[in-house]
Amino acid sequence: MAERRLGLIMHGVTGRMGYNQHLVRSILAIRDQGGLVLANGDRLMPDPIIVGRDREKIQRLADKHHIQRWSTDLDEALANPDDTVFFDAGTTQMRAELLSRAIDAGKHVYCEKPVSDDLDTAIALARKAKAAGIKHGVVQDKL
Repeated sequence: MAERRLGLIMHGVTGRMGYNQHLVRSILAIRDQGGLVLANGDRLMPDPIIVGRDREKIQRLADKHHIQRWSTDLDEALANPDDTVFFDAGTTQMRAELLSRAIDAGKHVYCEKPVSDDLDTAIALARKAKAAGIKHGVVQDKL
């Protein structure tokens, strides 16, 4: 069957939770095991681009894990139509604005908890995603 690429923008993966739980133990583990076999026999292969503010940290992480795509320019990453999903595990204080930008760019979004540090903002983001036809979710992992 066919291999299907999943372009995934990953922000906040230089932090402990984003790095360990989401990048290494999830996305890279799936990639290193040859992708995820779907019900129809196709294979879904994650193709992450890691994005962060610190060029040296991001480049070092990319080199260590053989990730070919990395950037310090989130707007450029969000503008790429080949990357359809945005993930955030950065600071809670930045999350709502980042998720809103990703939704505006037409990206499906998921993030580490909480979505926002206030309920009204979290509800507004969920409504915005739903109105835009964007799939959205929140994950809660344990170290």
